[in-house]
Amino acid sequence: MISGGLNYVSSAPAFSKDGKRLLVCSGTSVSVFSTTTGSLVSSLQGHTALVTAVVVVPTTASLLCCCWTASVDGTIRQWDYPVPECLRILDLRLPIFSLVVPSVLSTREEKDAKSSPNVIAYVSVESRNTQDNRPKPLFGQIRKCNLTNFHSVSNLILRETEQPESLTISPSGNFLGIKDKRKLHIWKVPKMDSDSAVSKKITLHHTKTFTVIAFHPTERIVAAGDVTGRILIWRGFGAQKFTNSSGLVNRRPADNDDKPGVRENDDAESCCTWHWHSSGVSHLSFSSDGAYFYSGGKEGVLMLWQLDTGNKKSLPRIGSPLLYFVDSPESSLSSLSCADNQIHILKMPSMEIIKSISGIKPPLLSQDICEGLSNRVSFDCSSGSVAVQTENYRIQFYSLFANRGLYEVQVCERNHQPVDEVTLVVSLVELSVDGSLMGTVEVKLPEDGIGGLVCLKFWELDDNQRFSVSTLIYEPHRDANISAVAFHPTRRMAVSSSYGGDFKVWVCKEEIENKGQKLQNSGWMCHAVGSYKNKAMRAAAFSADGSVLAVAADTVITLWDPNNNVLVAVIGETPMPITSLVFAGSSDYLLSVSHGSKPQLSVWSMSKLAASWSYRLHIEAISSAIDLSYFAVLVILPESNDCTFKGDGIILFFNVTDPVPVASWSVTKAKGGALAFLKGEPSEPAITDGIPSQKLLAYINGDREYVILHPYGKEARELSTTQDDLVFEETGQSGYTSIYGKLPRFDLKRNMASSISFAASERPWESIFSGSSHSLPPLTKLCSEFLESLLEKRTTSIV
Repeated sequence: MISGGLNYVSSAPAFSKDGKRLLVCSGTSVSVFSTTTGSLVSSLQGHTALVTAVVVVPTTASLLCCCWTASVDGTIRQWDYPVPECLRILDLRLPIFSLVVPSVLSTREEKDAKSSPNVIAYVSVESRNTQDNRPKPLFGQIRKCNLTNFHSVSNLILRETEQPESLTISPSGNFLGIKDKRKLHIWKVPKMDSDSAVSKKITLHHTKTFTVIAFHPTERIVAAGDVTGRILIWRGFGAQKFTNSSGLVNRRPADNDDKPGVRENDDAESCCTWHWHSSGVSHLSFSSDGAYFYSGGKEGVLMLWQLDTGNKKSLPRIGSPLLYFVDSPESSLSSLSCADNQIHILKMPSMEIIKSISGIKPPLLSQDICEGLSNRVSFDCSSGSVAVQTENYRIQFYSLFANRGLYEVQVCERNHQPVDEVTLVVSLVELSVDGSLMGTVEVKLPEDGIGGLVCLKFWELDDNQRFSVSTLIYEPHRDANISAVAFHPTRRMAVSSSYGGDFKVWVCKEEIENKGQKLQNSGWMCHAVGSYKNKAMRAAAFSADGSVLAVAADTVITLWDPNNNVLVAVIGETPMPITSLVFAGSSDYLLSVSHGSKPQLSVWSMSKLAASWSYRLHIEAISSAIDLSYFAVLVILPESNDCTFKGDGIILFFNVTDPVPVASWSVTKAKGGALAFLKGEPSEPAITDGIPSQKLLAYINGDREYVILHPYGKEARELSTTQDDLVFEETGQSGYTSIYGKLPRFDLKRNMASSISFAASERPWESIFSGSSHSLPPLTKLCSEFLESLLEKRTTSIV
């Protein structure tokens, strides 16, 4: 099993002491990357939930490669990361959301010490009040822990907050701070040998909510950003009035500063304000010498400020909101974490990007803006890569086997200035079977009902194996949105269906040139137009050999000859509109999926033009093997289901001729997920029972984490005989662990459709004129059907 698609920017990364490695929190593990090559070196695995912090702290000469990690599983672990090996596990038994470690003793102080110095840490945890039986909300606590002598001061609580807050430690290790709504709480950190929690505390106030905090490396200066984009800087904070550890100043409780209008210990006269960002500040950090500081926000621009003068300049635009900026102990390197799940290794001071660690881009935030916006990923099954839409109107190509980004394609130009209102959406991406062609649909949303625009683009691979635009078509279906794009399996032909009630068949002009007609301009052109009773065309698919085109017209399926644009047959009628059509490989079956109040998965026999079997299930995704009669569906489980599944979804693996699932896998985050059958890597051993090993099933969940498994392997065949289920149980925000366990049988009787009475129409004359107006059946067929209709009318009149 292969897993990947982890989130690399959930927490700030950390450099190794020599700057040659970058430690990145990635789900339930910590990934160690080389800063020279950008490749994955090793992984620190052991936590059972999301890792929230990684801190590199050299304690002794023998542990120069030591780091500490904290996790929501409640444990703090010490690692020798080059090995990698876990050295210690400390269990707080409370979810940990932040961990900071002040600077340890210097080398000289360590030599003078009789024993190794204590490593002190401050953690932000989530704790539940269990003093009585009344339910109370979760709240956060700031605690001090001795990582060397764990149980000595682990129960000291600095402050309680409504929710766990992120901790910030000054580079000198003298100050600790948190942001709490419109306040900054700052503590003066005592010496390492002190048994007190903290020695002093101060609270700074503001009229807006704080978003980030940063300390000067050497001086008593603190900077903070707020939700409006302003940056506030306090110089010499707390120099006049610091409360003691008991919270008293001149016999006045320090908590008085929590009351409206009370400005005790505010240091307002030492505060200055700078403003450039148009939205909330997401990052602040000082340079190592303290002469400059950096700020970043939603604009994707890293601003460099001179602390003494306030002069500023913008560094090259990154193109994505900035999250974390971390300096390396080696001053020539820094890392920049962005919201699009990328970490850039920068060469300082030129800020040149020398390497990038690219994770899979996060899902679109605007996926429910307009009808037909699918936010679905598209798979290149031949190469094992996936194409996903991104927020900046790009398509990212990501290798599932290598677990890294390949390249990106800019679908349309974008305005880099962040705006809350979405005016343009890349609604659809589709790849051809061999991965050489791509179709995209972009929708410009109307303003006050005016100015909407739909654009269809066809892309082709160039000599550099990058997609470039071949043809751009404005309003291909008048003002209607496009519901689906499908490519012919062997020819340069495609079909686009629309909610406006028609579909169009497009052919590349090279196809026409091959037939003897020479055209000067290359590109794609409309070959045919079809419709059926003005019903919305919601899905389309080509058969394995391309001889049949299936188009869903609301609740029925229309079958067409794509070469001659002739309506061949109309089959079935489902309770709800059909949203997906897939031919089951090279078999004689067609799969349809309906959504709505009565969702349904139906399997249709093309030889009988009738339904074979169906299920009443909410199908999120469906995929079929190209040359085998197997398919898989991703099912969303109802919240009130009476089956003990370990997840919110289940993958069912079928042989198209049998309604009983061959195998099933319970999964999480199924909403927005996708499935695809991939060709395996050439190094994989062949299976001797006649089923090719180069057929793998890829599952991507709603957060774009993925796993690749062997549905035809030994495990799947054993499951089919023992009725056990292979479960991917979530172990954190990211990542899965493969375990085996008994699950309830899939209730076929309860989920099977109550009746299957769909068949081809026995009165073809009723629909024979429902196709395109310029393409009618042959005259001989037309006459026979017409005479049949007359006989039908005559028989009815006699009766």
